[in-house]
Amino acid sequence: MPLHQLIRYIQYCAMTIIFIGSLIGFSLEIYQMMNKMKVSLADLLLLFIYVEVMGMIRIYLLEDEIRITYPIIIAITAISRLIILQKKDIEPSTLIYESLAILILGIAIIILRLRYLKILEPKKHQK
Repeated sequence: MPLHQLIRYIQYCAMTIIFIGSLIGFSLEIYQMMNKMKVSLADLLLLFIYVEVMGMIRIYLLEDEIRITYPIIIAITAISRLIILQKKDIEPSTLIYESLAILILGIAIIILRLRYLKILEPKKHQK
């Protein structure tokens, strides 16, 4: 078996494990919400993270690539969830750092999307 086929097989196995873990985590979170009979914003953000991970796996399996914007969106959601879960007695500088992290990740997404603009493409016939 050639090395590239072995690596591809390992990647598919890893993606399968990640998908199963995401599905189990998603199901357990739904089960816990049903038991508590309460849904909070933090719970919904966690479900959103699971859905985004599953979407990233789907894109990888369909196109054999991982778009960098998916992990960035997942990171933004995770930091937002962290902010929501923290108590009000946290140090204000921590909240500022977390907010700056979200801002930086948001700017990164904008920069990644700007690369597709025709205006920013280099001119091919410059003299």
